[in-house]
Amino acid sequence: MVITKTIKVDSKKELDMINITDKVQDAVGRSGAKTGTVTIFVPGATGAITAIEYENGLLKDFAGALEKIAPKHLDYEHHKKWDDDNGRSHVKASLIGPDMTVPFKDKKLILGTWQAIVFVELDTRPREREIILQILGE
Repeated sequence: MVITKTIKVDSKKELDMINITDKVQDAVGRSGAKTGTVTIFVPGATGAITAIEYENGLLKDFAGALEKIAPKHLDYEHHKKWDDDNGRSHVKASLIGPDMTVPFKDKKLILGTWQAIVFVELDTRPREREIILQILGE
């Protein structure tokens, strides 16, 4: 069976990292599938999905690493075309990626002890995001 669900998140700022593990687990638990996979996907070019230990120090380290990869002060070609000051957002989102797939068994996500599923807001402004969950299971 294939089931598609959506979850909504509201980001507050650039580099906002929102733990969506519980929302994904809830959707899997309610899906009726016992075993399978769930793909978590964010439409758009300035958001990303990843797995990380959701701990304040590591979240700061991750944000710092992203800032070093695509810093605010660079002159991005994207700005010349659109004048929207989010070229760095597109670069970071492309590197992280818009999706991930997680297996589940007995209606429970199979994640490492410290692994959390996280939405990363990379746009330069707060956004309302709709995240697609596609559950494939039996």
